[in-house]
Amino acid sequence: MATTTKTDYYELLGVRRKASAKEIRQAYRKLARKYHPDLNPGDKSAEEKFKQIQEAYDVLSDSKKRATYDQYGFYADNIPPPGAGVPHGPGPGGFPVDFGGFESAGAPGGGSVRDIFSQFFSGMGGGAAQRQAVEVPADLEYQIDIDFWKAIRGTIEKISYTRLESCHTCHGSGKAPGAEQTCSACGGTGRRAQSTMGMRFNVTCQRCGGTGRVGNPCPACDGEGRVRRTESIDVRIPAGVETGSRVRVAGRGNVPLPGAGPGDLYIVTRVAPHPYFERRGDDIYTNVPVTVTEAALGAKIEVPTIDGRALLRIPPGTLSGQKFRLREKGVAPVRDPRHRGDQYVEVQIVPPSAVDERARQMLKDLSRFYEQDPRKEIFERASR
Repeated sequence: MATTTKTDYYELLGVRRKASAKEIRQAYRKLARKYHPDLNPGDKSAEEKFKQIQEAYDVLSDSKKRATYDQYGFYADNIPPPGAGVPHGPGPGGFPVDFGGFESAGAPGGGSVRDIFSQFFSGMGGGAAQRQAVEVPADLEYQIDIDFWKAIRGTIEKISYTRLESCHTCHGSGKAPGAEQTCSACGGTGRRAQSTMGMRFNVTCQRCGGTGRVGNPCPACDGEGRVRRTESIDVRIPAGVETGSRVRVAGRGNVPLPGAGPGDLYIVTRVAPHPYFERRGDDIYTNVPVTVTEAALGAKIEVPTIDGRALLRIPPGTLSGQKFRLREKGVAPVRDPRHRGDQYVEVQIVPPSAVDERARQMLKDLSRFYEQDPRKEIFERASR
């Protein structure tokens, strides 16, 4: 490969020059997701940024390429590795010329030897008959919104999305079927000899792009080897999913490079809230109103659950805000449906309405059952 830009690769990825391979990989993935053409349709600047990020990662993720880049300030095929020096070649009059040690020395026109190499290698890249395929993330994510009950019970959802798949016409080669032939420029080797400044290099053949074969680009994919296709599929959402759950659909992602296998599709669920049931993890929380007499004397009441109605025993003397647990009345989790969560019921005492004089008198009679002021304790605690 050959680079056509002098952009600092480390600066481009936003990492230190001594960054580890893991830090470089993490930075690349973050930027690739941000500038990927699929996420920025029609944005030429994002597409160009993605290509630059891809180029920087290709060099810095390879230890040998990175070492070469760190020494010379740029990378191209056949640049000697660090410590090997610049190859010797016949100079004017047939004398060998060694440019080692003159990296910062002046060169004709005021440039350095590094600048001359950069200019030379900048012309080695494009021009191939076949378009250079850009690697894309293999896995895809698709977010769907589902209601509370579908998340609890499971469902089948039809989705429509776009992905990159291998071209069925050229089978990923990028060339029109039956039109390939050996490249006459390189004799099928994919490499060509080129001389400059008295030095001889083997460079990638520009005519065939290094494949050794030439032909007309495939009309179905325009030489890309992949096509963008929108398809609709039915996805089974298992019971118990919640917001942020990921459901994997194998083999339904992108083809990252021509000829490679497809990645996976991940369905990310976002569950709408329910007006009565509140889900927290695998547990369900609800509020249930009870009468004063039910709270004072105790009672058995029916409460709603995600399975229907259930009986809850309210003991005598129950206070407003007190919580009770219904075991295994919560959600059956995806990871282990055998261990369900619980339902927590908070009691809210509803005072009676004094609609007439008789009702008011009964409430006054009820007040005689309070042995002391119920607020007395809080004043004692507040004065401590």
